[in-house]
Formats: sequence, structure tokens, C-alpha cells
Amino acid sequence: MRLYRKNKMNQALIIDELSRNACGFSALLKGTPDNQARWKPSSNQWCLLEVVCHLYDEEREDFRARVKHCLKNPESPMSPIDPVSWVKDRKYLEQDFGKKSNSFLKERDLSIKWLESLESPDWENFHDHPTLGKMSAGKFLSNWLAHDYIHLRQINRIRYQYLNEFTEDSLKYAGDW
Repeated sequence: MRLYRKNKMNQALIIDELSRNACGFSALLKGTPDNQARWKPSSNQWCLLEVVCHLYDEEREDFRARVKHCLKNPESPMSPIDPVSWVKDRKYLEQDFGKKSNSFLKERDLSIKWLESLESPDWENFHDHPTLGKMSAGKFLSNWLAHDYIHLRQINRIRYQYLNEFTEDSLKYAGDW
């Protein structure tokens, strides 16, 4: 099956992929030692703990909330979000990595259950975003999946950089990153 058919996305497949990504996140994060979870590749980059806190907040307050908003009351204003300021305001670096990872995965499970419970949602319902224009429920759903991919890539990059930093072995044999 394809995610897209005649320029129309297949939301059921996107929801399935969001569900599968939860397994990917779990596998990449489970058992990560605290020192690795807090290690930063550079001072201006996030550590794994900050990524997980971001994923948790985005799951609850951005993507699920915005899809729900478009489906239920797209004409009303959306609650503002500020993911960049959340890092300090919500004290991401003071959080417990294991607990926050589990909380994110529980929120993802709630999201999937909610998405799967929808009966004939109108994915074309849209909110007129002040900078992005018409954002439909379907477009928010597609961007939710894209957001997953961005952070799965980011997590893998941080893990690779950590290995490269702390191993005495050359990683050239593995191939180019």
C-alpha cells in the first residue's frame, strides 16, 4: 500500500506509521544511561533528554491538539505554543529521562487510540494559520508523521555522535554518516 493515492493521503496508513514509530522511539530510548541522555554534541544542540521532553510536549499540546482542533472547531483560535521556550521554562534538563520517555510513549498510545476511534473524520477541515495559511486536519496529521521522522533521525545522530566521541575506535569502516 502507498501512503498517497491520487494526491490524497491515506490517513489510516499514516496513523499506522505513527503507531510503528512508537516502537522505534521505545527501542532507541529504552535503557539509555543518564550520562548519555544528558550528553550534548555541542552547547547549542539538544541532548536526548531535551528531545524526549520536546516529543512529550509536542504530542500533547501540538499535533494531537491541533488535529483535534481542526476536526472539532477549526474556526476558533488555536492555543499558542512555544516549543523553543519550553526547553528552559519547563526545565527539560531537570527531568528524569526514563520517566519522561515512558510518559511520551503513554501519550503516543493515547494519541493512536484517539485517532483510531475517530468515525468518518473530515480531514479537509482546516484552520487558517496566521503564517502557514490553510492547515487541514490531514495536513497536521502528515506533519505529525514528518515530525517523528525528524526526531528519529535526530536521536540516531546524537547516538552516533556519542559513540564517536567516546570510543577509541575509528568508525570509518561503518561508512559515512
